[in-house]
Amino acid sequence: MALDTQAIVDQLKDATILELNDLVKAIEEEFGVSAAAPVAAAGAAGAAADAAPTEVNVELTDVGQEKVKVIKAVREITGLGLKDAKGVVDKAPSIVKEGVTPEEADQIKAKLEEVGATVSYK
Repeated sequence: MALDTQAIVDQLKDATILELNDLVKAIEEEFGVSAAAPVAAAGAAGAAADAAPTEVNVELTDVGQEKVKVIKAVREITGLGLKDAKGVVDKAPSIVKEGVTPEEADQIKAKLEEVGATVSYK
């Protein structure tokens, strides 16, 4: 069976980011592979990680008992609408904000922990 490469490329052009993400996950599961960066690049990143991070990602790991308050805090932090903020909270553990300074990450963590959420840095 020959693959019609051009037809596949055309389908990928029309796909949404979510559809492409689902495709990558399905390929990883079906063939037992990973779309992670090569080991050589990971080694270089590990050396850089020894230095203090200049940017971190804030991850909501657990919502706690006050889900509504956590949604409000996520809206305030991210500027997302109600539906999108609820989606972030419902998908916990999930990234709330990416590429922030450690100081800003501490402020975000404090706001979320104040309403009962559990937060970690990545």
